[in-house]
Parts: sequence; C-alpha cells; structure tokens
Amino acid sequence: MQRINEQIRITPIRVVGQDGSQLGVIETAGALQQAREAGLDLVEVAPQEKPPVCRIMDYGKFKYQQKKRQHKSHAHQSKNKEIRLRPKIGEHDLVTKINRAREFLGQKDKVVFSVVFRGRENAHVDEGYKVVGRIVQELSDLAKVEHPPSMQGRRIVAIFAPK
Repeated sequence: MQRINEQIRITPIRVVGQDGSQLGVIETAGALQQAREAGLDLVEVAPQEKPPVCRIMDYGKFKYQQKKRQHKSHAHQSKNKEIRLRPKIGEHDLVTKINRAREFLGQKDKVVFSVVFRGRENAHVDEGYKVVGRIVQELSDLAKVEHPPSMQGRRIVAIFAPK
C-alpha cells in the first residue's frame, strides 16, 4: 500500500518532480506544499530507501494506468472446446457446427472435433473421415490441424488450433 500526502509521516524525504527531475532531500511539509501548488499528490514510491523517495504526481491517474496495465497483461488462457458429430450428420447441422468452431477459434481456443460411431456405423468409418475431411477444408483459412484425424476407439478425433 502506497502512502500519499498526509499519510507520509517521516521527514526528510527525497523528492522527485512530476517531470522526473530530482528536487533533492526536503522536509515532508515543504514537499507536500509543492505538490499542492502543482495541484497534484505526493506519493511515496520507495519507502524502504534512506531517506524514502516520494514523487509528485496525479495519484488517481497513476492508479488508473496501473490497473489498465495489469488488465492488459492478463493473457487469454487457451481452452479445448469439443464438438461432437455423428458420421451421418445433416448438411445444415454440419455448417452450424463449423460456424461454432469458427467462433471458438476466433477466441483463440483450440477445437477438438470428435466423430462418434455407434453400432453398425463402425462398419462405415470412411463416412466419418469424409466428414472430418470437409471440416479440415472449411476451417483451413482460420485454423491449422494440430493433430490430424485419427481413430481412437469408437471415434475419429482431430484437433484444430488457431493460426
């Protein structure tokens, strides 16, 4: 927690001006007076130093920029989003699933496509590979295939990552 204005009790202090220039070691009351004349705050920036270092600045603006900088540095955590399909999926349903994948890729998430086979569908794995081939073709502009389509048990799995 930074101390500002009257919260700074120690004296003397080393003062840095609003333009970054050294104003020297001054009594706290004098530094506070200079800050008030400039319409700014006296902020303790290095309390552990001897004497402590204080800066004349707009504290509200400083806090705002600090918060903005912290928010900007917060990176997006990439998630895996799974989209499940069947080998006999309808045309419009497939287009809807691809559009949903486009949204996920736009948000920098990875997309896992799973074509699930049940019962007699296991005899027609080639139909599932056709569906995945179409997905690869449709998403080639927006994503790269991180894990090519492969059979894993009763499903074909392909992983797409944003370009």
